This record gives sequence, structure tokens and C-alpha cells, in this order.
Amino acid sequence: MAFALGNVYAAEELSLLTWSGYAPQNLVDKFQKETGITVKVTNSNNEEMIAKLRATRGAGFDLAQPSQDRISSVQEKYNLYQPIDYSKIQSDLMIDSMLEAVKKSTMVADKAYAVPFCWGTSGLVVNRKFAPNASDYADILNAMYAGRISYRLKRPTLIALAFSMGENPFAKYSDAMAYKALMEKVGEAMIAGKPFVKNYWTNGDALLESMRSGEVHVAMAWDNGGWKLHAENPNIDFVAPRSGALGWIDTFAIPSKAENVDAAYKWINFMMQPENAAVFTNAEKYGTASAGSGQFLDAEIKGNFERCFPMKAIANIKWYPPVPAKLEEIEGLILDKVKAAK
Repeated sequence: MAFALGNVYAAEELSLLTWSGYAPQNLVDKFQKETGITVKVTNSNNEEMIAKLRATRGAGFDLAQPSQDRISSVQEKYNLYQPIDYSKIQSDLMIDSMLEAVKKSTMVADKAYAVPFCWGTSGLVVNRKFAPNASDYADILNAMYAGRISYRLKRPTLIALAFSMGENPFAKYSDAMAYKALMEKVGEAMIAGKPFVKNYWTNGDALLESMRSGEVHVAMAWDNGGWKLHAENPNIDFVAPRSGALGWIDTFAIPSKAENVDAAYKWINFMMQPENAAVFTNAEKYGTASAGSGQFLDAEIKGNFERCFPMKAIANIKWYPPVPAKLEEIEGLILDKVKAAK
């Protein structure tokens, strides 16, 4: 398809607003060869995506890639996106649990506004030589590993510990009083476990170095960090906690005034083709929602996912939903209390 401009024909174009690395040039070239559609890529992040689309009221781009927890509240306020037509999505290519999670978290007035693209998690990074039994977030409060524990004083730690206590903090998002009570319970446990903590990490590189040196045996950290260490020392690895890794998903969402919607759906389906999704994962190390990409992954990367994320562990990931603003204040007060405690 081409558009006539007088006697000149302009090639069909897809204007993509995305994160750096999410549209590899070799895939852009392959897509153009297969479809005749050129892809214009604008790199961005969540805040900039929202700002750009608000400025144009949803115009200027055919496809965007916001995180799944940054869509429904924005849609309710500004109407920046259009509902996904799932009849145009090759959903059989996707991991069911991720597709359903994104449908649920981006629902506004009974319509869903995104489909999943890529994902990552936080959980435990463990040195099995010294902590062979560490398997859940509760182990960052475990006296058995006293002086060898590290985690961040950030909201994911509060969420993680709540899940390890058998609670579902996300289910309490709509009840501020119940959420506050749960966070206070978590905060008390963190204060009680404070003597066991080596440090509260703030710099990812410093955390990895402390695990390399053997100073830290059990940490709450991200999957890619654990895999990096595993490549250096097989005793160290990422562990998807028994109560569920905490996960983020970046999505595909179609702006409300997109001009080339058909091309947007073609790009989504193209990127979910297993061999194409694997090109992205091999380059960026993030998993995708493509169910069959594993067979095309580089051996080391494939090994990481097979070891740490069998389908049972993927189905158990706790995906972050949108956060009501008032809850962040509650969490901040709890974290301040933990930091100040002796």
C-alpha cells in the first residue's frame, strides 16, 4: 500500500514511540522487506510517552510501548489510546498469563488498551554455596544469613515481603486502611530483621560486586543481574521466589488518533513471531510474551530462562498493577521508619 501525493507515491509508514533497543534495526529492515512499510522510531520512556501523547491528544504516533501499569489511569484522564481489537492480534503466539495480565491491568470501562511485549522481574539473587535453601523473600529477614543480606529500601521490597507473608498487597490497593495495616506489619518485620542486613543497596553495580566478593549471599535484586553473576560464578543465580517474582511488562498500545492502525497491528504480530522475538531477547536479554521464542534463543540466554522461569514460575509472577497515588505516601512513611530504626 502507498499513498498518492500528486504524481509522487510515498511509502506507507509506521510511526513507533518506544524504548531504546525495542525496535532493533535488523528487525525494522526485515519488517520493511516483508510488508513494504517503513518504520520511523522515536525513542522515549514512560513519562515522555505520556507527555508527547498528551501534547497531541493522542496524535502523531501509530504505536507506543508504555509499561502496563502506566496505561489505565492515563487513559481515564486523557483518553490517549484506543481499545485493542483482539481479532487482529495473533494471540496464539503469546504466553496466556501475560496476555491476560495486561488485559486486566489496562481495562477501562470494560475495554482493554494494550497487549504485552517484553518483561522482567525482581526476586532473589542467591549464592548457593552459602545459602543453598534460600527460596523466598522471607530469607532477606532470615537470621541464618545474618550479615550477608542486601536489599533496597524501596516499595518492591515491601510488596515482596507482603507476598511472602501469604498476603496479596495488590488486592488491597483499593482499601487504603487495609493496605496501611499490611505495610505496617511488613515494616515491623523489616525492623526486626534489620540486624541481619549487611547493607541496603542503592547502586546495582555495587550490589553485584558485593556478591562477587562473597560479602553478600542473599539479595533481593533483578533477574538480569543474577544471570550476569551466574555466567561468572555458577554458584550464584537468580531465584524466582516461591511466592512469585515481581514483574513488569512493557506493552504495545495504539494511540487514539493513530493514522496507520493496520501497520501497528502488523508490527505487533511481526514482533511476536518466535524468531523475531528471539532476536530482541538475544540482544536485550529481556523475555518477551512470545510463547515459542525459546527455541531461537542463544544457548546461554535460553538456559537462563529454562533454569529460572519454567512456565509454572512465569504463571506465578506477580505483575505490578497501576499504583493509586495515596499508597505511595503510606509506603514512604514505612520505609522512613525502617531506615530510622536502630
